[in-house]
Amino acid sequence: MLRIVFLVVWLLLSAWLVIWVGEGLFGVDQRHSILPFAGEDTLGGPIIIGVAWGLLLTFGGMLSGLARRRTPRGEAQIGVGTIVEVTRTGMTVNDVPQYDLFIRVNPGAADDFIGQLRTLVQPTDLATLQVGLPVPVRYSVTDQDTVELADLSDPAVRDAMLQWRIDRGLIDPRQVRARTSGTQVPASVLEVRPTGRRREGQSELALRVLMAPEGAATWEADTTVFVYPQAIPHLQVGAPVWAFYRREDPQTVAVTIEKETAR
Repeated sequence: MLRIVFLVVWLLLSAWLVIWVGEGLFGVDQRHSILPFAGEDTLGGPIIIGVAWGLLLTFGGMLSGLARRRTPRGEAQIGVGTIVEVTRTGMTVNDVPQYDLFIRVNPGAADDFIGQLRTLVQPTDLATLQVGLPVPVRYSVTDQDTVELADLSDPAVRDAMLQWRIDRGLIDPRQVRARTSGTQVPASVLEVRPTGRRREGQSELALRVLMAPEGAATWEADTTVFVYPQAIPHLQVGAPVWAFYRREDPQTVAVTIEKETAR
């Protein structure tokens, strides 16, 4: 609604300026005008209206962003999108810059589409919103203009992110059962080396980890994991990690950097 108001006011001011210029160029009696605020002895009215026109043209788009719809209409679904563009709007709120994120979503049964998300992003969080990175989103197939970020604390959202990794081969098929239905225990990295494989912008690491379930004996296991380059420092020798395993197969292990809640 706010965007429509800005547009209507800007169009009215534009029409006023066009008529005023036309009267000045082609009018026979320039002492009289059909326009309000266009007195014959002063340019105050045209100057003020011209300044207002320029301000609306410059800042109207940014101000209208405050009223931009941020949630999709219709039945919302959970999915994983890929960031394809990150653009600053030029607006800041309490020194926090505002960005437009354009996210490609694959609904599965329908064609891909690109939705927009306008949000404030702390400078320290900008690295997590780079082009090519996957993000959990809520979207509607009937309203593809807008998406919103989904909360990773929601189990359904975590499951969607996990399934996205499985579908793209970022989790070894042999590890899927351990990762989806295994027991989560603390572990430590004993050895790490790159395998040279890359997929979806992530690099594969071969790890040897020390499994350390609380109140039970420890053991060593070998595994692999795909991670983004910025996560590699968290998987160096001695780093604490979390690992999933099934009791009937303790040597098949899936590793995560952070503990998964409710597991």
